[in-house]
Amino acid sequence: MIELRRATAGDAPAVADVFLASFKATYPSFRVVHSDDDVRGWIADTVIPDTDCWVAVDSGRVVGMMGLTPGWVDHLYVAPDRLGQGIGRRLLDIAKRRSHGRLQLWTFQVNDRARRFYERNGFEAVELTKGSGNEELEPDVRFAWHASAAAQ
Repeated sequence: MIELRRATAGDAPAVADVFLASFKATYPSFRVVHSDDDVRGWIADTVIPDTDCWVAVDSGRVVGMMGLTPGWVDHLYVAPDRLGQGIGRRLLDIAKRRSHGRLQLWTFQVNDRARRFYERNGFEAVELTKGSGNEELEPDVRFAWHASAAAQ
């Protein structure tokens, strides 16, 4: 049974493991912008304390993570070996419930799986960029969700 709960400081290493494994599996050709140690420090020092960070835990193992700020899904990652099991959808449902009826997020344009996932969950692509606004300098896409539009 997968438990969804707020992340704690003690979850930081496992949250970083999920983030790193998912990012590397999804974007193997992206240039490395931050070392694994830097990412681990950022998760512990910024993501968990400064966002509404949630984890999906199965038998004591963190298998998904999500970081929210008002109106935004900043991070949503699922362990590569757990994709397609509804974990991301359950985390996204939390984001929708905690929002005020509107959410936005960015993903990279090459991530067809994520793009299909967000579209299936009521998000609409509203902006495409060439990547000048992200550290990876990779083309990205901004998605938006509105509760009223999703209900139609």
